[in-house]
Amino acid sequence: MHPLLATKGRITLYLLIWAALGGLLGYLLTITGRLSWLEASILALPLALFYSFVCLAPWYMCRFLPLGPAQLPKLLGNHMAAAVVAALFWIVLAKVLGLGLSRYYPTINERFSPQLPLVFGIGVLLYLLSVALHYVLLSVESSKESETREHEARTLAREAEIKALKAQINPHFLFNSLNSIAALATVDGLRARDMCIKLSDFLRNTLSLGERQSISFGDELALAQAYLAVEQVRFGSRLRIELKTDSACDDCTVPPLFLQPLVENAVKHGIAGLVEGGTIRLEAHCEEGWLQVTIQNEFDPDAPAAQRHGLGLQNVRNRLRAVYENQARIDTVVTGNVFVVTVDLPCGPRAFWEGSFNRLDALLEGRSGRK
Repeated sequence: MHPLLATKGRITLYLLIWAALGGLLGYLLTITGRLSWLEASILALPLALFYSFVCLAPWYMCRFLPLGPAQLPKLLGNHMAAAVVAALFWIVLAKVLGLGLSRYYPTINERFSPQLPLVFGIGVLLYLLSVALHYVLLSVESSKESETREHEARTLAREAEIKALKAQINPHFLFNSLNSIAALATVDGLRARDMCIKLSDFLRNTLSLGERQSISFGDELALAQAYLAVEQVRFGSRLRIELKTDSACDDCTVPPLFLQPLVENAVKHGIAGLVEGGTIRLEAHCEEGWLQVTIQNEFDPDAPAAQRHGLGLQNVRNRLRAVYENQARIDTVVTGNVFVVTVDLPCGPRAFWEGSFNRLDALLEGRSGRK
């Protein structure tokens, strides 16, 4: 559809502009054609209304002949020829209209006919101005389409990154857990069996997430506790856990399995390296629409620094950046033999975030449907 006819507001504005142009044409006719205001108005307003529709035609020619330096002579020739033809139709209509009004204003045709060359020149000028306007409209439309494609490309890239990062979690955790079970099986078969059962329960819960983009923080905390239950079978009394969370945090929506890599790092790079074990403290607070999660664990300060930075921490940082862009942050602090990870992310209403993800899915499905 023609962009100027897309809405009633645009149509009304377009016709008002042409009514003003008709008034200007009538003013010129009163000056040069010895016509009264009434006679000039009766002639000019119908002519302006007719020509307003004629000047919509360049939209289609402009789309067929896009701007370009190499095509400039062709563009000028085609549009100038179209302007001449349109202006000729306009003065023919003007002559017919003048003849028709002669029944009511006997000398109007004789007084108006000498002004036909002026009307012709105005017609050519208005048509060329319409051509320029349509090229501007095409440029704006092309710019909007480019922005839309760029936004969709960023959305697709972000979604692919989120899926890739999410796919790393279970294999990485499973690899570490199987190594733990293998090490435990040679020492205590019953505990290894118990660990396998708890591991299977944890994996069953994670598989139930499917393709969900978000879950409540309460469910995410339950998954982290299920993982810690697996590791407690292995470490026994060496692994101590302290939880302190606000009930207001339970309804916050978060990316699934963003806590598990953090507590896994706390166990693998902290508690596992201590002979007497240690405590993992997990705190969560929700205030003014923001969720803050803090995980603390002791570690061996004499261990090489590289051993305290695993895949999990970088994975969580990348996922939060992909989902929340610059709205979320993750910070790490080392104080003595205590390693602290703090995560800050928006805590909006569940329906809001699920609606956002649904809109993202709809955008992706629409993009796929157009291919």
